[in-house]
Amino acid sequence: MTEPVPNWVGATAKQIARGVRRGDTSATQVVADHLEHITAREPLIGAFRVVRGGEAATEAEKVDEQHDLTRLPLAGVPVAVKENTAIAGLPTWHGSAAARGPIAEEDHEVVRRLRGAGAVVVATSRMPELGVFAVTDDEDGPTRNPWDLTRTPGGSSGGAAAAVAAGLVPIAHGNDGFGSIRIPAACCGLVGLKPGRGVVPPPAGATGFFGMGEHGLLTTTVADAAIGFAVLAGRESAKLVEPSHLRIAVSTRSPVSGIRADAPNRDAVTAASRLLLAAGHTAVARDPVYPVSLGARGLATWFADAAQKAEEGGLPLGTLQRRHRIHARLGKIALRRGYVREADREAFRTRSIAFFGDNGFDLLVTPALAATPPAADGWAQRSWAANMRACMRYAPFSAPWNLAALPALVVPVGLRPDGLPLTVQLVGPPGSEMTLLAVAGQFELAAPWQRHAPSVFPAVR
Repeated sequence: MTEPVPNWVGATAKQIARGVRRGDTSATQVVADHLEHITAREPLIGAFRVVRGGEAATEAEKVDEQHDLTRLPLAGVPVAVKENTAIAGLPTWHGSAAARGPIAEEDHEVVRRLRGAGAVVVATSRMPELGVFAVTDDEDGPTRNPWDLTRTPGGSSGGAAAAVAAGLVPIAHGNDGFGSIRIPAACCGLVGLKPGRGVVPPPAGATGFFGMGEHGLLTTTVADAAIGFAVLAGRESAKLVEPSHLRIAVSTRSPVSGIRADAPNRDAVTAASRLLLAAGHTAVARDPVYPVSLGARGLATWFADAAQKAEEGGLPLGTLQRRHRIHARLGKIALRRGYVREADREAFRTRSIAFFGDNGFDLLVTPALAATPPAADGWAQRSWAANMRACMRYAPFSAPWNLAALPALVVPVGLRPDGLPLTVQLVGPPGSEMTLLAVAGQFELAAPWQRHAPSVFPAVR
C-alpha cells in the first residue's frame, strides 16, 4: 500500500503556476507540500546539498503577496539550483567542501530570472567535485537514481535530475559543459535542454567550460521545458508551434572510437525514427563527421577544465579527490602545450553547422547514452582510470555538441528491459531550441512517458 502524497507534489510547473495565479492554491502551500515530500524522500536519494526550508517558505509568502501574479510564468513553482551557481546568502559549493566558494553576495542572472518569474528556490542540488565526471558522489556518499537506487543519476547535474525524477521539485536548474544536463536527463528519464551559445546568460568564470557551458533546466514535460527556457532566455513567449515536414538525420555512430551504443539505446533511436515518420517528417540515416582529432581535443579540453576550475578556486591539487588530481594535472599540461584552442572549436562548429545546411537537415537524432548508467556507489574513492572508463563507455554522445556550441535536447522514448528510462538526443543548428522542443512535444503526445520514478514516487500524475 503506497502512502499518500501532498496535493501539489507531482504536479507540473505549468499546473502549479496556473493554480497559484488563479488562486486555486498558494505558493506557500505548494512549497510546504514539497518540503514535506523532501523530508520524506530526500534521505533515499541524496539529491540536495542544502535545503532552504525556512527561507523558501518566506520567499513563497512574498510571491503570494504580489499584487499581479498574472505576469509570473513560474508563480510559486519550487525549483532547485545546482550548487555551482551563485545564490545570494549561500556558499557556492562546486561539488565538495574543498571546492566550496565564499557566500555569494548576489544571485547569478539565471537565478534572478527564475525568481523574477515567481519560482521559489527550495534547495541547492548536488554535483560531483568540480563537475568533472558523469557520476554524482563525494565523500558524504552518492546521489542515487530514483528509478534504481543502486544506479547513478549521472552528472554533473545529477542531483538536479534525481530531484525532479523523485518529485522533490517539478523543475531543476542545471548547467552543461560536456553533457551535464543531457546525461542526467537521460539517466533519469527527463527532458533536458542545452541551449546553443549566446541564448541564455552563461555560467560564470571557469564554470563556463571555455565558453561551452550553458545553463538550462531539467523537467518532466516538454511544456515545462519550454516555459523554463523562455524564462532563462528572457523571452516573452513559450508557445510551441507544431513543426511541419522536417528532414532529420539519424545516426547511432559513437563519436568515441571503439564505443558502440548497446541494443536498447540503438532501439531507442529506431523508436524515435518511427515517431518522426508518424509525425510526417523524413528520417535519413546519416552520420555527422567526427574528425579523428575530435577525441584528442575533447579530452584535452575536459582535462583543462578541471585545471582551470582548480586554479580559479585557489585549490591546491592535494585538496581535491584523487580522481580529480590526475585530471587537473593533465589539464595543466594540455594548457601549457597549447592543446586547447578556440580556433579548433570554431572549426568544428563551422563543420557541424555545414552538416545541417549542406545536407538540408533540420535536426539530428542520436542515442543519448551508450549503456545503462553505472552503479551509484564509490566513484569518489575509485581511481581516475576507472572513472574515465565508466563515463566514456556509457555517455559518449553529448560532448561534441558543446564543442560545436549547438543546441541539443534529451527526450524520453521508452524503457530499457531492466526498467530504466530510454531516451534519445536531438541536435540542431543555431537558433533551433524551439524546434527541438516542438519535436520533443510531438514525441510526448504520441508516446507519453512516465514522468516520475515509480520506486520512489509511486503516484502517477
